[in-house]
Amino acid sequence: MEIIKQWNQADSDYIRQKVIEHNMVNVPEEVKHPKQQISYILRDEHQKILGGITGTIFWYHLHIDFLWVDDSLRGQGHGKELLTRIEEFAIEHGCKLIQLDTFSFQAPNFYKKFGYEEIGIVDDFPTKDSKQYYLVKKIG
Repeated sequence: MEIIKQWNQADSDYIRQKVIEHNMVNVPEEVKHPKQQISYILRDEHQKILGGITGTIFWYHLHIDFLWVDDSLRGQGHGKELLTRIEEFAIEHGCKLIQLDTFSFQAPNFYKKFGYEEIGIVDDFPTKDSKQYYLVKKIG
């Protein structure tokens, strides 16, 4: 037996698949839910992307992966609309919880304004004096 330092995408994918298999054996049948990815994209009249939100549904939970609005459009309600749309999608698909993470220099207060509860903080990440916040919102 030996441990090798490396990066190989196929090996990484194999390890990920083995963790998923382990999880599926240990998750009760009633919470198994088909994995589904979703996004809503904000485009201008020229089809240029100016914002969007992406997420992944699994085990009746939605994980918001990314939410971004171009600097020129911030404060105009587009982030709220994107968040509302993905929350509605989660409810329509039987989700019970939405979870996400954000940095202190991003938007923790934005999410809190819409009912997200802070459940954890990592201090000094990714830099000294910044934080990573973990938030959830129960919807079902």
